[in-house]
Amino acid sequence: MRRRTLLCALGALGAALGAPALGAARKVEFPDVVRDQPLAFPRDHGAHPAFRIEWWYITGWLGPQSLGFQITFFRARNAYATDNPSRFTPRQILFAHAALADPRHGRLRHDQRAARAGLTLAGAETDRTRVWIDDWRLEQTERGYAGVIPAREFEFRFKFTSERAPLLQGDAGFSRKGPRPHEASYYYSQPQLTVSGTLGRGRKATAVSGRAWLDHEWSSAYLPQEASGWDWIGINLDDGGALMAFVMRAKDGGVHYAGGTLISKDGARRSFDPEEVRFEPLRRWRSPRTGVEYPVAMRVVTGGEAWTLEPLMDDQELDSRPSTGTIYWEGAVRVSRDGREVGRGYLELTGYWKPMEL
Repeated sequence: MRRRTLLCALGALGAALGAPALGAARKVEFPDVVRDQPLAFPRDHGAHPAFRIEWWYITGWLGPQSLGFQITFFRARNAYATDNPSRFTPRQILFAHAALADPRHGRLRHDQRAARAGLTLAGAETDRTRVWIDDWRLEQTERGYAGVIPAREFEFRFKFTSERAPLLQGDAGFSRKGPRPHEASYYYSQPQLTVSGTLGRGRKATAVSGRAWLDHEWSSAYLPQEASGWDWIGINLDDGGALMAFVMRAKDGGVHYAGGTLISKDGARRSFDPEEVRFEPLRRWRSPRTGVEYPVAMRVVTGGEAWTLEPLMDDQELDSRPSTGTIYWEGAVRVSRDGREVGRGYLELTGYWKPMEL
């Protein structure tokens, strides 16, 4: 939804995207997400520049220490088309976020970048996953993906491998986010990615391994106007299964829409209708920096099964106002059922600072 993440407060992109470049400008007509357009691979691993917003989003846990990490690249299309032929014209804007959750540090460490696409400095290829801003990059490989993130306080050099086909969310990749036909996204996931690589720089780099989850999602009308934000989980279960669930929270305090998918270790898939998904706060944490309060421990109900989420650490708030213009909580969580840990993944909480705008 990001997820994924995020955080895609296009109100905050106004300065970068709203002002037309020199030359005749006209408002862009973004394409709708439609049900009867099946995803096709490898093409749909790549970028979809006609759509308003898109993201590639990887979260995971690393060992031998218990660490959480997040890598996200966003692509946003300018709301205005222009006749200006200059390669400096901001037709596409790219953002990238990266974060490391280490309980020994006590709070989330994160970094972010933003750039207009072009001039080889930033871009998103259309025939495969390859997105980059300067020396930050995420790209598809023969067996999965590779990510290189030389951030200010940490450095990721990870490989992500999987033998599984993409998990198509919703109805064959058509994922509803509200009751209206256009309130939808194209959305697939790659759960249970095997992670290998190094964390840190030079001689201080240490070998790590773990499990990760990738989301790729694109849309032109992701957030319904009645919604304030969303709660989302992507969980790799210890038995080889995977769980995704979300709630679009309404501005009036209710639920605008909900959904989810559970895939078992043998590949059996179950989708959840909106009335089958609930997110119930168990414990809240208030940020000492922003004053925003988040329900960091949750009870999530999907189709009658209850899952309990506890964060790796409470302080996993990400302040992305310099790039996507919002503040949100995105953190590593342990998942238990009937008092026994059954998986690990990520919880994303948006719209708690103020209602999201898209």
